[in-house]
Amino acid sequence: MVTTKVTADARVGAPETAQPELLSVEDVATLLRCSPRHIYRLADRGHMPRPVKLGALVRWCRRSVLEWVYDGCRPRRSVKAVPSHD
Repeated sequence: MVTTKVTADARVGAPETAQPELLSVEDVATLLRCSPRHIYRLADRGHMPRPVKLGALVRWCRRSVLEWVYDGCRPRRSVKAVPSHD
């Protein structure tokens, strides 16, 4: 008798080696080879794609992160200058 391993991905027709579409901060940090804290700093400053918030969870779209990297890691939104108090 031959048995096959059926994964959740196989049931919906995705290849068994499919990557998740939403990445945790640890996943993004591993992808970019930096710390999770650095990912949060980049996101807070608008230097990378904004995360998706699912309740208390914070996730990044894999496609957005990869496109950002291939585009040269350009800032995603401008940060307003803080007025000086001279």
